[in-house]
Amino acid sequence: MILFRYLSTQILQVMTAVTVILLFVSFTSRFLQYLGDAVAGKLTTDILVLLMLSRIPEFLLIIIPLAFFLGVLLAYGRMHADSEMTVLQACGFSQKKLLGITMSCSVLVAVVVAVLSFYVSPLGLQSTQRLQQMQEELTELDLIVPGQFQAFNQGMRTTYAETIGETDLGRQLNNTFVVLRDAPEGTADAGLQVMVSETARPVLDEDSGRRFMLLENGYFYQGVPGTAGFQVTRFEEQGILLPEQVNIAPVLGETALPTRELFGSTDPAFQAELQWRFSVVLIIPVLALMSLPLSRVKPRQGRFGKLVPATLIYGAYFLLLELMRERIQSGEAGVLPGMWWVHILFLGLAVLLLWNHSRPRLRRPRTAAHGTSAEAGA
Repeated sequence: MILFRYLSTQILQVMTAVTVILLFVSFTSRFLQYLGDAVAGKLTTDILVLLMLSRIPEFLLIIIPLAFFLGVLLAYGRMHADSEMTVLQACGFSQKKLLGITMSCSVLVAVVVAVLSFYVSPLGLQSTQRLQQMQEELTELDLIVPGQFQAFNQGMRTTYAETIGETDLGRQLNNTFVVLRDAPEGTADAGLQVMVSETARPVLDEDSGRRFMLLENGYFYQGVPGTAGFQVTRFEEQGILLPEQVNIAPVLGETALPTRELFGSTDPAFQAELQWRFSVVLIIPVLALMSLPLSRVKPRQGRFGKLVPATLIYGAYFLLLELMRERIQSGEAGVLPGMWWVHILFLGLAVLLLWNHSRPRLRRPRTAAHGTSAEAGA
């Protein structure tokens, strides 16, 4: 029991450290992407944190198997390099017991990943889709970023606001510049409507239910660029019709569907997603079997002696699963054998490595060498 606590603590400590590092890198990378969308006016800044929190379970599904694999390799590699494993074997601690402790740890980790894969991650993706749906229902006035020119309606309208404030009537844009195009940019003889106003704010027409951008105290310029035939009009109020808000119930993709809805479906995309959710769990005990022989290093090699080949094996395993997932979704591969042959392949590799690691190694007798040296001395 003492050895179980010691070895499992060594594995879980390294695994936790690797998970935190990889999660931080993934979190930062995705946050910068969302932040770029917010700066470009595609997202509002108030949902960035919610979006990131809802994506964490999805990140963990990819990170935890790799972190566990590296945790076993680094923990056991250090013990081999420091001769702790040699001492344990000399005290009667067999490879079977070490394998049993490693598999016990893998079962605990697999249970956590199963909860994430079958329940938590789909909920997180559902939350992500709801937040994105809310963003699509916002008007351009809600997405305007002060000090930037932003294109809307497929480039047919460009809006700029120097500053943005809040009033009793809602959000207000100050020193606003709006360009309306009659045709896509670059089209010959495409007319422009340019409006410059002191303020702009959203207005709802109660009779029609349509939304407008109401510009106040400004000028209206209309004409064709490159010609002198522009018309200039001063206005106190000018309304711009905004696109009609269409409330469409979000359609959940297969990655966000509850696991119970994937069972029994004949849709290849659903079956691919179901097999993927099982695969991220099954990969953990297979990696546990594989990590035991790969962690064995000589004292002079150090704990990182076999880290590169082990990482390459993991990369090949994961990429094959991803490839089969895409092929099943597209119908290029059948549901059977599906992804299961990948697990069988690497399970066979793990058994082969384990057998090669545990078989007795024959050593050449040294007596003949001593005898030769004695004769040479005579």
